[in-house]
Amino acid sequence: MATIDIIIIVVYLSAIVVVGLVMQKKASAGIDSYFLGNRKLPWWALGASGMASNTDIAGTMINTAFIYALGTKGFFIEIRGGVTLIMAFLMVFMGKWNRRSQVMTQAEWMHFRFGTKKEGDVARIISAIAAIIMTVAMVTYFVIGAGKFIGDYLGIEPLYASILMIILAMTYTLASGLYGVVWTDVFQGIFIFGVIIYISVLAMTTVDLPDEFLVSVPMMDGSFTAIKTTLAEWSRMTPPQEMNMPEGSTFSIYNLFGIAIMFYLFKVTLEGASGAGGYMLQRYFAARSDREAGLLSLFWTCLLAFRWPLIASFAMLGIYHGIETGTVIADPELVLPTVIKNYIPVGVKGFLIAGLMAAAMSTFDSTVNAGAAYWVKDLYQTYLRPNASEKDLILQSRLASLVIVLLALLFSLTISNINEIWGWITMGIGAGMFIPQVIRWYWWRFNGYGFAIGTAVGMIAAVLTKGFGGPIAEYNSFLIASGSSLVGCILGTYLTPPTESAVLSNFYKVTRPFGFWGSVRTEIPTDVLHQINEENRRDIIAIFFAVPWQVVLFLTGMMIVMKQWSNVFNLFGLLVVLSAGLYWFWYRHLSKEVRL
Repeated sequence: MATIDIIIIVVYLSAIVVVGLVMQKKASAGIDSYFLGNRKLPWWALGASGMASNTDIAGTMINTAFIYALGTKGFFIEIRGGVTLIMAFLMVFMGKWNRRSQVMTQAEWMHFRFGTKKEGDVARIISAIAAIIMTVAMVTYFVIGAGKFIGDYLGIEPLYASILMIILAMTYTLASGLYGVVWTDVFQGIFIFGVIIYISVLAMTTVDLPDEFLVSVPMMDGSFTAIKTTLAEWSRMTPPQEMNMPEGSTFSIYNLFGIAIMFYLFKVTLEGASGAGGYMLQRYFAARSDREAGLLSLFWTCLLAFRWPLIASFAMLGIYHGIETGTVIADPELVLPTVIKNYIPVGVKGFLIAGLMAAAMSTFDSTVNAGAAYWVKDLYQTYLRPNASEKDLILQSRLASLVIVLLALLFSLTISNINEIWGWITMGIGAGMFIPQVIRWYWWRFNGYGFAIGTAVGMIAAVLTKGFGGPIAEYNSFLIASGSSLVGCILGTYLTPPTESAVLSNFYKVTRPFGFWGSVRTEIPTDVLHQINEENRRDIIAIFFAVPWQVVLFLTGMMIVMKQWSNVFNLFGLLVVLSAGLYWFWYRHLSKEVRL
């Protein structure tokens, strides 16, 4: 990088630290301020912050690798997690359901659902521990991705590059909590958006892909193999039933492509119906009303749609580089840094790298802040020191953040690449957690013991599979973790008594979920029950518009930068129809009621 690029990056990094530190006084008022911004943050800031937190370096690198090697088929693979289809569920009903609980964390929510006696305590403790483990895994993902990217530019070991990024992000995260996270994310989001526009225009004006070209795919033995593809196949709008990846390729597990995509859709549906967690859920706990929970989701999703043109543009420039130089980029995960080195001019490169560093740090700060809340609110304050002062709780928040990061740094030493940790997060440890998270919303008989046992068994299965299972297909990892969790849920529920009826009744009246609520519904007045039924009916119909709407929205942006105009026309027509359905069944019914 030239001197001017380095100056731009230094000025940018200094600016975000200052923005975070300015918020320190507000955040230090108490843990409600530190973790939820006193529920006074505007919906557009929460939505913009969510978009920035979802646009991370590691995810951008792995998604670019998939699009480069597989074209739009890579987009459909990333339905497993990278497309963030859970946003459709949060937008329609899961966001408001969570917000109505008026809690700070998902673990605290367990007392709301299962009561404050032993049953609720067990569920809350297990939920908090599981969430902290997931946070460590997510920070590990950040460490590997950010280190691989930044280390390549600074000419240092990836681990040292990660530590540098962590120190900078921790400076304002520890000081200012969610206030600092959200407002620095908004600031960083402007950088990210500028990067998206520049790279998309560059790709569209520079690249005209030929009818046939070469890409590269990784092999199981660590090598890479160049394969020939066609533009029509690479940019196709619909997923095929089968692929023909070479035997021994890490992508060969997706050759039965139709089955893989249906499996991922099933997994995402369960995940979406579970209500999410971590930093995503924190935004909804911080929302001021049902209406603002919906608006922040809509804004978040629309902003997130711009990420996919960015990813497609990087992939196109990576292919173009291979054509121009006669040397195909071997490692798909290095397409991103290769493009930046070769096609971004001096000065602009500084802004671009600053924007990508912004993306990395916004993911990191959100994840760490949300993860620390589980220790402080759900373990330390609730069970260890109930009378702790606000000053003590803020100190514990900062110490918990440091411990989470140190554990992630140690864990990162055992991971070889980004896809390995992302696959385990989405299809292993995540699968071990979300089965009980799904059931808790829809079945009255499910109790806190079932939740605790199901979560513990699923997490243990995921960890043991990772530690001792050797190389294993993602769907097998998913089935082992989720299957174990389901068995634990059923056994734990039926071997213990049901939750107290008063607790169930309060939960149902406040949350108003659909599902199997048996005698709980008979206690609700007829007119109120009618309103609940109407809301549930609209939400169920709306989700069938929202999921394809999000997929089509993201695909449309990709097809624009790929200049596949016939696909753009078809997708736009479909987008109009889906948007009309979404407006009719969801948007016009957004509640303006504020529940405080």
